[in-house]
Amino acid sequence: MTALGDPRRLLIFREVARAGSLAGAARALGWTQPAVSQHVRRLEEAAGTPLVVRAGRGVALTEAGRVVLRHADAVADRLEAAEHDLAALAGLRTGRVRVAAFPTAAAVLLPPVLAALLRQAPRLDVHLDECEPPEAEAAVRDGSADVAVVFRHVLDTAPGEGDLLREPLTRHGVLAAVPADRPAGPDRLADLAGERWIAGCARCRAHLLRCASAAGFTPDVRFATDDHVVAQRLVASGLGVALLPAWAFAASVQEGVRAVPVRGVDDRVVEVLVRPDARRVPGVAAVLAGLRTAAARHAS
Repeated sequence: MTALGDPRRLLIFREVARAGSLAGAARALGWTQPAVSQHVRRLEEAAGTPLVVRAGRGVALTEAGRVVLRHADAVADRLEAAEHDLAALAGLRTGRVRVAAFPTAAAVLLPPVLAALLRQAPRLDVHLDECEPPEAEAAVRDGSADVAVVFRHVLDTAPGEGDLLREPLTRHGVLAAVPADRPAGPDRLADLAGERWIAGCARCRAHLLRCASAAGFTPDVRFATDDHVVAQRLVASGLGVALLPAWAFAASVQEGVRAVPVRGVDDRVVEVLVRPDARRVPGVAAVLAGLRTAAARHAS
Protein backbone atom coordinates (compact mmCIF):
# COMPACT_ATOMS: atom_id res chain seq x y z
CA MET A 1 0.00 0.00 0.00
CA THR A 2 1.31 3.46 -0.88
CA ALA A 3 1.43 6.20 1.71
CA LEU A 4 -1.36 8.04 -0.13
CA GLY A 5 -3.52 4.96 0.12
CA ASP A 6 -3.06 4.63 3.87
CA PRO A 7 -6.65 5.03 5.11
CA ARG A 8 -5.46 6.27 8.49
CA ARG A 9 -3.68 9.26 6.96
CA LEU A 10 -6.65 9.98 4.70
CA LEU A 11 -9.00 9.98 7.70
CA ILE A 12 -6.66 12.25 9.67
CA PHE A 13 -6.50 14.63 6.69
CA ARG A 14 -10.33 14.54 6.51
CA GLU A 15 -10.51 15.60 10.15
CA VAL A 16 -8.13 18.51 9.43
CA ALA A 17 -10.37 19.61 6.55
CA ARG A 18 -13.51 19.39 8.69
CA ALA A 19 -11.94 21.24 11.64
CA GLY A 20 -10.27 23.88 9.47
CA SER A 21 -7.07 23.66 11.50
CA LEU A 22 -4.42 21.22 12.70
CA ALA A 23 -5.17 22.13 16.31
CA GLY A 24 -8.88 21.49 15.87
CA ALA A 25 -8.22 18.13 14.27
CA ALA A 26 -5.83 17.20 17.07
CA ARG A 27 -8.50 18.01 19.67
CA ALA A 28 -11.12 15.96 17.82
CA LEU A 29 -8.77 13.00 17.47
CA GLY A 30 -7.27 13.23 20.95
CA TRP A 31 -3.80 13.53 19.45
CA THR A 32 -1.05 16.11 19.66
CA GLN A 33 -0.84 18.76 16.96
CA PRO A 34 2.69 17.70 15.88
CA ALA A 35 1.45 14.15 15.32
CA VAL A 36 -1.38 15.39 13.09
CA SER A 37 0.99 17.74 11.27
CA GLN A 38 3.42 14.89 10.61
CA HIS A 39 0.73 12.72 9.01
CA VAL A 40 -0.40 15.61 6.79
CA ARG A 41 3.22 16.27 5.72
CA ARG A 42 3.72 12.61 4.81
CA LEU A 43 0.50 12.62 2.84
CA GLU A 44 1.69 15.73 0.98
CA GLU A 45 5.04 14.06 0.27
CA ALA A 46 3.24 11.07 -1.21
CA ALA A 47 0.96 13.34 -3.25
CA GLY A 48 3.89 15.41 -4.45
CA THR A 49 2.05 18.70 -3.87
CA PRO A 50 0.78 20.80 -0.96
CA LEU A 51 -2.67 19.81 0.28
CA VAL A 52 -3.18 22.66 2.79
CA VAL A 53 -2.01 26.25 3.11
CA ARG A 54 -2.10 28.54 6.12
CA ALA A 55 -5.22 30.71 6.38
CA GLY A 56 -5.34 32.95 9.44
CA ARG A 57 -5.18 30.69 12.50
CA GLY A 58 -6.20 27.65 10.52
CA VAL A 59 -5.61 26.02 7.17
CA ALA A 60 -7.36 26.01 3.80
CA LEU A 61 -7.35 23.21 1.26
CA THR A 62 -5.52 23.57 -2.01
CA GLU A 63 -7.12 22.27 -5.19
CA ALA A 64 -5.17 19.03 -4.70
CA GLY A 65 -6.36 18.94 -1.10
CA ARG A 66 -9.97 19.12 -2.24
CA VAL A 67 -9.37 16.18 -4.57
CA VAL A 68 -7.83 14.14 -1.74
CA LEU A 69 -10.72 15.13 0.56
CA ARG A 70 -13.25 13.62 -1.85
CA HIS A 71 -11.38 10.32 -1.71
CA ALA A 72 -11.02 10.59 2.08
CA ASP A 73 -14.81 11.05 2.35
CA ALA A 74 -15.29 7.95 0.21
CA VAL A 75 -12.94 5.96 2.46
CA ALA A 76 -14.84 7.13 5.57
CA ASP A 77 -18.15 6.17 3.97
CA ARG A 78 -16.83 2.71 3.04
CA LEU A 79 -15.51 2.06 6.53
CA GLU A 80 -18.77 3.20 8.11
CA ALA A 81 -20.75 1.05 5.68
CA ALA A 82 -18.59 -1.96 6.56
CA GLU A 83 -19.18 -1.42 10.28
CA HIS A 84 -22.94 -1.17 9.83
CA ASP A 85 -23.08 -4.14 7.44
CA LEU A 86 -21.24 -6.30 9.96
CA ALA A 87 -23.53 -5.11 12.75
CA ALA A 88 -26.60 -5.94 10.66
CA LEU A 89 -25.23 -9.38 9.77
CA ALA A 90 -24.60 -10.04 13.44
CA GLY A 91 -28.18 -9.07 14.23
CA LEU A 92 -27.13 -6.13 16.41
CA ARG A 93 -29.27 -3.54 14.61
CA THR A 94 -27.11 -0.79 16.07
CA GLY A 95 -25.51 2.24 14.53
CA ARG A 96 -26.35 5.88 13.94
CA VAL A 97 -28.20 7.85 11.29
CA ARG A 98 -28.38 11.65 11.21
CA VAL A 99 -30.97 13.50 9.15
CA ALA A 100 -31.05 17.23 8.33
CA ALA A 101 -34.34 18.55 6.95
CA PHE A 102 -36.08 21.85 6.24
CA PRO A 103 -38.79 22.84 8.76
CA THR A 104 -41.99 21.67 7.05
CA ALA A 105 -40.38 18.36 6.03
CA ALA A 106 -39.29 17.93 9.65
CA ALA A 107 -42.90 18.54 10.72
CA VAL A 108 -44.81 16.64 8.02
CA LEU A 109 -42.60 14.07 6.29
CA LEU A 110 -40.04 12.88 8.85
CA PRO A 111 -41.94 12.01 12.07
CA PRO A 112 -43.68 8.84 10.75
CA VAL A 113 -40.52 7.78 8.91
CA LEU A 114 -38.30 8.05 11.99
CA ALA A 115 -40.95 6.51 14.27
CA ALA A 116 -41.22 3.47 11.99
CA LEU A 117 -37.43 3.20 11.84
CA LEU A 118 -37.13 3.17 15.62
CA ARG A 119 -39.84 0.52 15.89
CA GLN A 120 -37.91 -1.59 13.38
CA ALA A 121 -34.52 -1.02 15.04
CA PRO A 122 -34.97 0.35 18.58
CA ARG A 123 -31.22 0.33 19.25
CA LEU A 124 -30.49 2.59 16.30
CA ASP A 125 -29.23 6.04 17.30
CA VAL A 126 -31.43 8.43 15.27
CA HIS A 127 -30.89 12.21 15.12
CA LEU A 128 -32.88 14.93 13.33
CA ASP A 129 -31.67 18.51 12.84
CA GLU A 130 -33.99 21.15 11.38
CA CYS A 131 -32.20 23.48 8.97
CA GLU A 132 -32.72 25.19 5.65
CA PRO A 133 -31.55 23.49 2.41
CA PRO A 134 -28.10 25.13 2.08
CA GLU A 135 -27.18 24.20 5.65
CA ALA A 136 -28.61 20.68 5.28
CA GLU A 137 -26.58 20.10 2.12
CA ALA A 138 -23.43 21.44 3.80
CA ALA A 139 -24.03 19.08 6.73
CA VAL A 140 -23.99 16.05 4.42
CA ARG A 141 -20.86 17.33 2.69
CA ASP A 142 -18.95 17.83 5.95
CA GLY A 143 -20.11 14.54 7.43
CA SER A 144 -22.26 15.94 10.25
CA ALA A 145 -25.40 14.50 8.61
CA ASP A 146 -26.01 11.34 6.60
CA VAL A 147 -29.20 12.38 4.81
CA ALA A 148 -30.47 15.84 3.82
CA VAL A 149 -34.07 16.55 2.86
CA VAL A 150 -34.08 19.79 0.85
CA PHE A 151 -36.35 21.72 -1.47
CA ARG A 152 -36.14 23.96 -4.50
CA HIS A 153 -38.79 25.50 -6.72
CA VAL A 154 -39.70 24.15 -10.14
CA LEU A 155 -38.49 27.24 -12.01
CA ASP A 156 -35.32 27.73 -9.96
CA THR A 157 -32.06 27.15 -11.78
CA ALA A 158 -31.50 23.40 -11.74
CA PRO A 159 -28.65 22.35 -9.43
CA GLY A 160 -25.48 21.24 -11.20
CA GLU A 161 -24.03 17.79 -10.90
CA GLY A 162 -21.95 17.37 -7.79
CA ASP A 163 -20.47 14.77 -5.51
CA LEU A 164 -23.80 14.08 -3.75
CA LEU A 165 -26.64 11.95 -5.06
CA ARG A 166 -29.83 14.00 -5.49
CA GLU A 167 -33.11 12.08 -5.65
CA PRO A 168 -36.48 13.83 -6.21
CA LEU A 169 -39.09 12.66 -3.69
CA THR A 170 -42.27 14.66 -4.32
CA ARG A 171 -43.61 18.15 -4.93
CA HIS A 172 -46.30 20.36 -3.43
CA GLY A 173 -47.83 23.72 -4.11
CA VAL A 174 -46.98 27.14 -2.70
CA LEU A 175 -50.12 28.98 -1.59
CA ALA A 176 -51.03 32.54 -0.80
CA ALA A 177 -51.79 33.03 2.89
CA VAL A 178 -54.40 35.78 3.26
CA PRO A 179 -56.68 36.92 6.09
CA ALA A 180 -59.75 34.70 6.36
CA ASP A 181 -62.11 37.69 6.14
CA ARG A 182 -60.64 38.89 2.85
CA PRO A 183 -63.14 38.95 -0.03
CA ALA A 184 -63.04 36.04 -2.52
CA GLY A 185 -59.80 35.47 -4.37
CA PRO A 186 -57.09 36.28 -5.14
CA ASP A 187 -56.85 34.29 -8.37
CA ARG A 188 -53.46 35.59 -9.54
CA LEU A 189 -50.36 36.65 -7.68
CA ALA A 190 -50.70 40.06 -9.32
CA ASP A 191 -53.96 40.54 -7.38
CA LEU A 192 -51.82 40.92 -4.24
CA ALA A 193 -49.46 43.52 -5.69
CA GLY A 194 -50.68 46.30 -3.38
CA GLU A 195 -50.41 44.30 -0.14
CA ARG A 196 -47.77 44.34 2.58
CA TRP A 197 -45.75 41.12 2.46
CA ILE A 198 -44.24 38.67 4.92
CA ALA A 199 -41.11 36.94 3.60
CA GLY A 200 -39.51 33.69 4.75
CA CYS A 201 -36.07 32.10 4.50
CA ALA A 202 -33.58 33.32 1.91
CA ARG A 203 -34.70 30.74 -0.65
CA CYS A 204 -38.38 31.53 -0.03
CA ARG A 205 -37.78 35.27 -0.29
CA ALA A 206 -35.95 34.79 -3.59
CA HIS A 207 -38.90 32.74 -4.84
CA LEU A 208 -41.35 35.49 -3.82
CA LEU A 209 -39.27 38.16 -5.56
CA ARG A 210 -38.95 36.07 -8.75
CA CYS A 211 -42.67 35.28 -8.93
CA ALA A 212 -43.65 38.87 -8.15
CA SER A 213 -41.28 40.20 -10.80
CA ALA A 214 -42.84 37.86 -13.38
CA ALA A 215 -46.27 39.15 -12.27
CA GLY A 216 -45.15 42.75 -12.83
CA PHE A 217 -44.61 44.11 -9.32
CA THR A 218 -42.08 44.38 -6.49
CA PRO A 219 -43.48 43.14 -3.17
CA ASP A 220 -43.50 45.54 -0.23
CA VAL A 221 -41.80 43.23 2.29
CA ARG A 222 -42.41 44.54 5.81
CA PHE A 223 -41.84 41.40 7.90
CA ALA A 224 -39.46 38.46 7.72
CA THR A 225 -39.67 35.16 9.61
CA ASP A 226 -38.59 31.57 9.02
CA ASP A 227 -41.43 30.37 11.28
CA HIS A 228 -44.58 29.46 9.38
CA VAL A 229 -46.74 29.77 12.50
CA VAL A 230 -45.46 33.31 13.07
CA ALA A 231 -46.10 34.13 9.40
CA GLN A 232 -49.69 32.87 9.68
CA ARG A 233 -50.27 34.81 12.89
CA LEU A 234 -49.04 37.99 11.20
CA VAL A 235 -51.43 37.31 8.31
CA ALA A 236 -54.32 36.63 10.71
CA SER A 237 -53.61 39.96 12.41
CA GLY A 238 -54.01 41.78 9.10
CA LEU A 239 -50.37 42.80 8.89
CA GLY A 240 -49.70 41.36 5.46
CA VAL A 241 -49.90 38.37 3.13
CA ALA A 242 -47.39 35.62 2.43
CA LEU A 243 -46.50 32.76 0.14
CA LEU A 244 -46.31 29.56 2.19
CA PRO A 245 -45.81 25.94 1.13
CA ALA A 246 -48.82 23.64 1.33
CA TRP A 247 -46.91 21.58 3.92
CA ALA A 248 -46.94 24.59 6.27
CA PHE A 249 -50.72 24.31 6.38
CA ALA A 250 -50.52 20.53 6.69
CA ALA A 251 -48.40 21.05 9.80
CA SER A 252 -50.49 23.83 11.37
CA VAL A 253 -53.40 26.04 10.32
CA GLN A 254 -53.84 29.19 12.40
CA GLU A 255 -57.28 30.65 12.98
CA GLY A 256 -57.99 33.68 10.81
CA VAL A 257 -55.90 32.54 7.83
CA ARG A 258 -57.03 31.23 4.47
CA ALA A 259 -54.71 29.36 2.06
CA VAL A 260 -55.41 30.14 -1.61
CA PRO A 261 -53.77 28.68 -4.73
CA VAL A 262 -52.83 31.49 -7.12
CA ARG A 263 -51.64 31.48 -10.71
CA GLY A 264 -48.07 32.56 -11.28
CA VAL A 265 -46.48 30.65 -8.39
CA ASP A 266 -44.50 27.47 -9.10
CA ASP A 267 -44.41 24.39 -6.86
CA ARG A 268 -41.77 23.19 -4.45
CA VAL A 269 -39.76 20.09 -5.38
CA VAL A 270 -38.63 18.01 -2.40
CA GLU A 271 -35.35 16.12 -2.80
CA VAL A 272 -33.08 13.93 -0.70
CA LEU A 273 -29.27 14.20 -0.76
CA VAL A 274 -26.76 11.56 0.34
CA ARG A 275 -23.13 10.74 -0.25
CA PRO A 276 -22.95 7.87 -2.79
CA ASP A 277 -21.39 5.24 -0.52
CA ALA A 278 -23.67 6.14 2.39
CA ARG A 279 -26.57 4.37 0.66
CA ARG A 280 -25.03 1.07 1.72
CA VAL A 281 -25.31 1.94 5.41
CA PRO A 282 -28.39 0.05 6.68
CA GLY A 283 -29.75 2.95 8.72
CA VAL A 284 -29.38 5.36 5.80
CA ALA A 285 -30.94 2.87 3.38
CA ALA A 286 -33.89 2.43 5.76
CA VAL A 287 -34.40 6.21 6.01
CA LEU A 288 -34.31 6.55 2.21
CA ALA A 289 -36.85 3.75 1.80
CA GLY A 290 -39.10 5.32 4.43
CA LEU A 291 -38.85 8.74 2.79
CA ARG A 292 -39.85 7.31 -0.60
CA THR A 293 -42.90 5.63 0.92
CA ALA A 294 -43.94 8.72 2.88
CA ALA A 295 -43.35 11.02 -0.10
CA ALA A 296 -45.63 8.88 -2.26
CA ARG A 297 -48.43 9.48 0.23
CA HIS A 298 -47.85 13.24 0.06
CA ALA A 299 -47.50 13.47 -3.73
CA SER A 300 -49.67 16.23 -5.15
